[in-house]
Amino acid sequence: QVQLVESGGGLVQAGGSLRLSCAASGRTFSNYGMGWFRQAPGKEREFVAAINYNGGATRYANSVKGRFTISRDNAKNTVYLQMKSLKPEDTAVYYCAAGTYASDVTSFGSWGQGTQVTVSS
Repeated sequence: QVQLVESGGGLVQAGGSLRLSCAASGRTFSNYGMGWFRQAPGKEREFVAAINYNGGATRYANSVKGRFTISRDNAKNTVYLQMKSLKPEDTAVYYCAAGTYASDVTSFGSWGQGTQVTVSS
């Protein structure tokens, strides 16, 4: 498995921006599709964005399309989530995951510990 550590979460006002980072170690990072998921209190974990092994393909949840951008740097073993025009409904714990290039939770076998993002109105 690959070990994942997220960073970059915090408190931001609505309309603001944050960039999350996820540093990977262990197995060869460039072999994996990577994803970002989020979970708000009392809700199920939901897909946010995914990127394929070389960054050549990406996909997004409709709720974040046009506002969030996923990217990766295989030389640094890191995946990023740039979030702009944040809304209070984006408030959640954000998780990085390694697996295949997919949008369902079951396609990812390694997960980070999560980082809290809070958007105030």
